[in-house]
Amino acid sequence: MKNIITKMTALIAFVAAFTACDDDESLNVAEVSEVEALYTPENNKFLNLGANSAVVFEWQASKSADNGVVMYEVVFDEEGGDFSDPLYVIPSNGRGFDNKLNMQISKLNEIAGMAGIAAEETGKLQWTVWSSKGLNIKQASEINTIEVERPAGFPTPDELFITGTATEGGEDLSAAQSFVKTGQNTFEIYTKLEAGSYQFVTRNTGEPESFYIGTDDKLKKDGEATFSGSEAVYRIRLDFSDGTTSMSTIDKVELWFPPRGEYMFSFDYTGNGTWEVQDGFVEFKQESWGRDERYKFRFTVTTDGNTQEEWYGSVNGDNNRPNPDTPESFYYMVPVTDDYWANSFKFRGEVDMSNVDIQIFFNADVPEYTHEITVL
Repeated sequence: MKNIITKMTALIAFVAAFTACDDDESLNVAEVSEVEALYTPENNKFLNLGANSAVVFEWQASKSADNGVVMYEVVFDEEGGDFSDPLYVIPSNGRGFDNKLNMQISKLNEIAGMAGIAAEETGKLQWTVWSSKGLNIKQASEINTIEVERPAGFPTPDELFITGTATEGGEDLSAAQSFVKTGQNTFEIYTKLEAGSYQFVTRNTGEPESFYIGTDDKLKKDGEATFSGSEAVYRIRLDFSDGTTSMSTIDKVELWFPPRGEYMFSFDYTGNGTWEVQDGFVEFKQESWGRDERYKFRFTVTTDGNTQEEWYGSVNGDNNRPNPDTPESFYYMVPVTDDYWANSFKFRGEVDMSNVDIQIFFNADVPEYTHEITVL
């Protein structure tokens, strides 16, 4: 019995070894067929990359000699390219096992940029499919061309700075002033500009990407603009999703004191999105119920020749008088209405009948736009 088991074990081991050998040989010789047909997008398909959210790439399935699985990659190249050095390669759906790829239009927009197609311009890309099994890779027998129209926008950077001879930091990249990121695709900065050149850069070190505002007021890539306007404090707003821009002058910043219906102070700009009043005297107004200390701020702003008032105050409609232990968030400044009293801040008690320094900070150094009052 023992002898029978021993012989049986040896036979099983022999068969297993033979099978393993056979598998090794089939890995070496297993063939995968090339994809014979690209289905979508069809050849010469036009795609407006600003009007779609996704695009589906689909092709005829490939076959392998051992009927095993085949993996796919979609390959992109510029018009006339031979895919020997492709622009971009991405696995298909299902981690490369499906003969379909759902691609976000934002990614296709990036690939178009790699091909040198500028924002708001039309150009062509080529795409095909690589099918593979092990080390055996076959390129599809077809190559399709797609014509794409890029939107005005660009991929949004994580950070943005302004630099150049027209700016506060000059040409020293390390001194470039930082924008505030106000939304998923939007940036804002308060800064002084004078005659010279400027550009927006994605880093303040090395060799960053650069952007500028074109003559059509649209955001452009790779270059700089010449500023020839009046020296002034400007608010610059940029939207990378559609390339729109806005530039406004900040003509005046004032502290509104509603108890006496007057503007108590006019602020001076000191750089880096900061305004201040130095050694200003504050006196509350005596009322029958006590001393009134309410205040908020008015910005006078001009955009495209139109001048308007913008009010900044407290997030709260009404407030209690703060004290030295009041959190910094009390002083955060948010857009409010021009209502005579609503959303006013209140001075601390020790401010009454005192000289103070007041600073307004609209820059990236603070968590929110805010102000600070120092009793002298």
